Amino acid sequence: MTEEKREEFLTAKQLAQHLQVSESTVRRLAAKRRIPSVRLTPRIIRFHLDAVREALEVPRYRIRHGEYAERVDDAQMSFEDLLLLS
Repeated sequence: MTEEKREEFLTAKQLAQHLQVSESTVRRLAAKRRIPSVRLTPRIIRFHLDAVREALEVPRYRIRHGEYAERVDDAQMSFEDLLLLS
C-alpha cells in the first residue's frame, strides 16, 4: 500500500506559535487576506504553512511600486522589514 503525502494545515494558534506572533495577529492577517487561509466553518480556520510563508515573502518594494498585482494591506510591517531594523 502506498502512503500519500498528507498536507499539514495548522490552526491559528499553531501558526501564531510558529511565526512568533499572537493568534489575533494571525486572524487579522487572514481577515485582511494578507495570508491565505481555509475557512471550514465560520469559526474554524486552517493555514497551510508553505502558502503562508510564500505570501509573507512578497518583497515590500514590489508592492509599493505596483509590480505586484494582488492588493495587499501595506500597513502591516513584513518580517523582512522587521529584520532590516535589527
